[in-house]
Amino acid sequence: MTTAPAATDHSEQPRGAIIVGASSGIGAALAHELAADGYEVGLTARRTEQLKAVGGELPTKAYVATMDVTDTDTAREHFFELADAMPSVDLVVISAGVGDANYALEWESERQTVDVNVRGFTAIATAAMEYFESRTDDSSDPHGHLVGLSSVAAHFGNGGTQAYNASKAYVSRYLEGLRSRQAGNDANVTITTIEPGFVDTDLSYGSFWECSPETAASQIADAIREERDHAYVTRRWRLVAWVLKALPESAVRRLFA
Repeated sequence: MTTAPAATDHSEQPRGAIIVGASSGIGAALAHELAADGYEVGLTARRTEQLKAVGGELPTKAYVATMDVTDTDTAREHFFELADAMPSVDLVVISAGVGDANYALEWESERQTVDVNVRGFTAIATAAMEYFESRTDDSSDPHGHLVGLSSVAAHFGNGGTQAYNASKAYVSRYLEGLRSRQAGNDANVTITTIEPGFVDTDLSYGSFWECSPETAASQIADAIREERDHAYVTRRWRLVAWVLKALPESAVRRLFA
């Protein structure tokens, strides 16, 4: 684990955030947004040098930990080690994700998508909840905030990206389940589901209403500040999600054929 030098000295314990999948795209842009809000940021992904580059650009202290979420046991160990190395972790954002177009149904591509977007996501989500719930006390103060990046693609199946769409449906429903679980739990943990549309990253499958990672990060940061349960990015994708829910499956197939 490597620590980037701090650019700002804090007299009081700062808020801390861990971003899983922070080496590029939305995760890297969100690191800048959160640091601008005063968070010290723990950055994790597979690409260590890119993480160090992102950390070196932040105005607050950055902590860098290499993590491959498909190695779930080791990823969970690294998560707890990173959390222990930081003065405080108040927010965990799971931004790691993959999704190749796979019309040939090649097993390796489908397996990789499930390993990262389902198994890896669940490994870190449960680790984050375990960490937050270990801080439970008798006060009503917040114990943490978990944010997971799903997708508008969670609302429909699509030939070629069937594993990606299904994996994002899993993310949305899993986070919904965690919110339901919180109703009977002593821990005060906010859980936010983010469903982006097209964002200009390596995962983007179209340019319709496409936004930059910086715009997406800005709106995600707003949802975090407001402690929202759910947010579409950009907000106009709420309309698309509503239409997709209302249309019969046959119409959706024709729409994305």
